[in-house]
Amino acid sequence: MSTTQAPNPPAGISTADLLRDLGPWFHNLHLPDGTQTAPDHFFGDFPAFKWREIASHIPQDLTGWSCLDIGCNAGFYTFELAKRGARVLGIDLDERYLNQARWAAQQFDVTDRVRFERMQVYDLARSLERFDLVLFMGVLYHLRYPMLGLDIVAQKVDRLMIFQTLTAPGDEVFEETWGRDFHDRDLTRDPGWPKMVFFEHGFAGDPTNWWAPNHAGVEAMLRAAGMQILSRPAHEFYICEPDPRRPSAVATWNSAELKSATGQPWQ
Repeated sequence: MSTTQAPNPPAGISTADLLRDLGPWFHNLHLPDGTQTAPDHFFGDFPAFKWREIASHIPQDLTGWSCLDIGCNAGFYTFELAKRGARVLGIDLDERYLNQARWAAQQFDVTDRVRFERMQVYDLARSLERFDLVLFMGVLYHLRYPMLGLDIVAQKVDRLMIFQTLTAPGDEVFEETWGRDFHDRDLTRDPGWPKMVFFEHGFAGDPTNWWAPNHAGVEAMLRAAGMQILSRPAHEFYICEPDPRRPSAVATWNSAELKSATGQPWQ
């Protein structure tokens, strides 16, 4: 992991030139001076329209809360949480996005409440830090090892997690999946059986788009990671909290496997 200071632009450079030098931008940030970083985004005003779908499900006052924004990109969600008073860590793999986020933090005057680090999701397994709120959105389907990533992230959540991922079509849920044996394998063909689509050659032009669980699969994975779903505010969004009645196997009888998978002593 790495932490880098915000870039120092040359004296006299215009905002337009600076945005071009820092770009291309994937987050359309609305800067305090009215400038937008990606006004012609092919998704529209992204990710502002996504934020509007979940904003009311997050406390308006996050004073005293520690938050984690996974795959933070240029920091749109990080800044929204900081505006509500939270202390936020944003992590991403792309140093270009992190430079954008560090620069934008100065524009929003939230540098005292945010920090950005270059990290993999899996690096969180070696961190002792925990968070009141975790945003885990638009990342799972990019992970080569999705359940490992979800298990690691879920162990870092103290209060809430906002989860979003690309999904396969269908909202059906086959409820009675427990107690089955080899003779029941045909049940897995049911549309509501928890399952995951694998894209061997990428998807939608992105070689890192590996997976698309169906809705039942998302629910099952979240439960297996020790989370309980509180609500679904929008398509592919899940508001979750730790479930003390059903902790994850990697926090109990199967903890050795997670430790081994993340390079930690387990014997």
